[in-house]
Amino acid sequence: MLLMDEPSDQKQSSVKMPADLLASDSKESADMENKTNGSVETKNTVENGQFPDPSEWAVTDVVDYFKAAGFEEQADAFKDQEIDGKSLLLMTRNDVLTGLSIKLGPALKIYEYHVKLLQTQHLKTNAA
Repeated sequence: MLLMDEPSDQKQSSVKMPADLLASDSKESADMENKTNGSVETKNTVENGQFPDPSEWAVTDVVDYFKAAGFEEQADAFKDQEIDGKSLLLMTRNDVLTGLSIKLGPALKIYEYHVKLLQTQHLKTNAA
């Protein structure tokens, strides 16, 4: 049986991630930009042309970040577990997949397209 691609019923998010964050991961990020359901695109303030440092985020900032990314329901898990920016930067894939008690699909997207990206960006910024 041959399967054909069908148009998705999901609507594309209108929020955008700062270009300077995505520029570092050129092709991979460009491929991820078109994904839906909070995969990459988020709304964050750029301060002085720099992406804000997640290590300074309070729990409410982390919750707001994931709500803006399209993870309204899952954002509450970060609040319940009191995950602030420093904790977020320390999270492993296993922490996100099992420690937050959220569905596997959103958990994978949250880790791969957000937590991991924030950790990488934080390391690049602080290594300079």
